[in-house]
Amino acid sequence: MKRFPAKRGKTPLRGLSQVSSIKVTTPPELHATKGDTVKLPCTFTSTANPTSKMRVSWSYTPQTGGSSLVFFHFSSKAELPKSGQFAGRIKWQGTPARGDVSISLVNATLNDNGTYTCDVTNPPDVFDSPKSHTVLTVTPKATTIRFSDVAVLLAFILLPSGLITFFLIGRMFCPKKRHNQSKAYRSPIEVTEGEENGGYPQTAYVKSTTCCDMCLTDSDIEDEYYSIQKRHPKEEEYVESQC
Repeated sequence: MKRFPAKRGKTPLRGLSQVSSIKVTTPPELHATKGDTVKLPCTFTSTANPTSKMRVSWSYTPQTGGSSLVFFHFSSKAELPKSGQFAGRIKWQGTPARGDVSISLVNATLNDNGTYTCDVTNPPDVFDSPKSHTVLTVTPKATTIRFSDVAVLLAFILLPSGLITFFLIGRMFCPKKRHNQSKAYRSPIEVTEGEENGGYPQTAYVKSTTCCDMCLTDSDIEDEYYSIQKRHPKEEEYVESQC
């Protein structure tokens, strides 16, 4: 059996086997409310220890589409954005020695909705999955009502309602009281005629005038006056004839 020598063209495969891979991991989705501070987690695993050659970058792609914007770099130290959309709103939260290259986004806005990509290279580990993507969704902040606002609103509603209810209840019981007191009341006409007939005047019922009594005082006097006119028509004619 013949033996064929190995071809020299395949020897470079041994060099490729010496290159290790790196894997970057981020959460697929993140949700936040407008004004929140959002942490964008990113971790990596590598067979080589992080060195000064390690590079980290974060990029952003708007939700509406368009080109990606690299807004953060790390190479021995963090390089925070000094201009643009993320200026002054990015904080470095990573620890490369532990495989953590996370960042934080301060004061999230609706314009921050989009895809964030974490890219890590740690030579000689440069293959496999050096990138990972996270979709961030920022929603408007829900409107909240303070307790003081609720208290003021209830005061404006309940106070007038209570006063109106109290007034209506008073009006319901006021006529009954007025009717009972009217029986003991003596009109001036009855007292005067009693004196003319030689009798002693009856003692009138003395009472303090209230708001309820003022409403029907005139009508009560008129009713009693007309009743007297019907009972003593002859006496009045007799007095007129003597004059």
